[in-house]
Amino acid sequence: MPNAHVIGLGKSGIAAARLLKLEGWEVTMSDRSTSESVRQQQQHLEHEKITVHLGASLELNTLNLPQLIVVSPGVPWDEPALVAARSLGIETIGEMELAWRHLQSCPWVTITGTNGKTTTTALIAAIFQTAGFNAPACGNIGYAACDLALEVKSNSSIKPQKLDWVIAEISSYQIESSSSIAPRIGVWTTFTPDHLSRHRTLENYYNIKAHLLHQSEQQVLNGDDVYLSQRGVNGWKLDACWTTVRGKAHLISNPNQGTYIEDGWVIAQGKPIVMVSALRMVGEHNHQNLLMAVAVAYLAGIEKDAIAEAIANFPGVPHRLEHICTYLGIDFINDSKATNYDAAQVGLAAVGSPVILIAGGEAKAGDDHDWLQTIQSKAAAVILIGNAATAFAKRLEQSGYSSYEIGETMEQAVPRAAQLAKHYQARVVLLSPACASFDQYQNFEQRGDHFRQLCLSLLQNPKEAS
Repeated sequence: MPNAHVIGLGKSGIAAARLLKLEGWEVTMSDRSTSESVRQQQQHLEHEKITVHLGASLELNTLNLPQLIVVSPGVPWDEPALVAARSLGIETIGEMELAWRHLQSCPWVTITGTNGKTTTTALIAAIFQTAGFNAPACGNIGYAACDLALEVKSNSSIKPQKLDWVIAEISSYQIESSSSIAPRIGVWTTFTPDHLSRHRTLENYYNIKAHLLHQSEQQVLNGDDVYLSQRGVNGWKLDACWTTVRGKAHLISNPNQGTYIEDGWVIAQGKPIVMVSALRMVGEHNHQNLLMAVAVAYLAGIEKDAIAEAIANFPGVPHRLEHICTYLGIDFINDSKATNYDAAQVGLAAVGSPVILIAGGEAKAGDDHDWLQTIQSKAAAVILIGNAATAFAKRLEQSGYSSYEIGETMEQAVPRAAQLAKHYQARVVLLSPACASFDQYQNFEQRGDHFRQLCLSLLQNPKEAS
């Protein structure tokens, strides 16, 4: 029986392990964590005859080397044990690559970029599904990609589940470990400095994402993104579809290939498709997400009636400018997906002012200049949480902003934000952290869910905010 080792007990690692087990592999998993949640996962997996080592890293025992190593997205590709494994000739791949090997007979749409991936992915999936396609979203949204492959494979002996398209949100971590993915349509939403502690240089980060687009049969690129537009058409296919919210005159590509906004309409390859006003999501940045989704749908041959219907009914995505509740006239909005300065700046700019902002977590490298400027113009007060609180307080002071408090935890921050909102007559309490979540939470979803729970508790127990 072939032997595989899966690193990481996250959603994608568990899906990969189960898929390999179904294929007849002997599967071992490892994770450095020993938390209660991973211990519970360990029990479930060992019932499925998958060996799990907690508080442990991959160790290469030459007496029993694995034939395959599958890496979860959070594991650095240059981890010494992985470098050693590759030098020994052990095939080492990411979970997304494993899924691709099982699902490549189906056309893929892949969406990558620093920001905007999740909304664009969800909107594309909604359009394809409205058009009648079985086109689930997977990757960093919805299913783990291997879960989708597992579902197809496990049903195959009874009733094959026909996938029409795979709509996959793919991060730079996943691209790095999944070199053979070759989508039908590749989308690049934005590009700004992020994950530099992992990828070292901006050029390396760029090249990782560019690899996925170069593997794509058709390419959709954001022509309003400063970095992508400066690079221009060089290196891209002649028929690449560029997008712009600024009208046909600003298209990088031939108007007959591009998608743009003019007179309130989204125009794809010269044809009016849908009114921009049909999209209910707040924020001008979502107009660019809309353009890219329409461009993909048009390239896939979807009729404009289905596109318009999907857009009109699209509610948005959890954790990205998600309206949780209105309490005493104050809107509580969950933007936990904003895990870097650029995403947080966009989220803050999109909502009404004045705002009480909750920010902080595990800080990332990046340029915080625009974020700080937007705080000064829109935030009546800022509550700082997590490991970044002290450093963020210093940056706010340096920028001349002093209306901040350190709240440390979300439990402290939410009721205090409600009090400050009443004091300053603020219209919005916004969680938009500009940080990763790993100092206090397993992921940004768990952080956003906690914020939601605390906000809803205010409605039930208003004295908490008095």
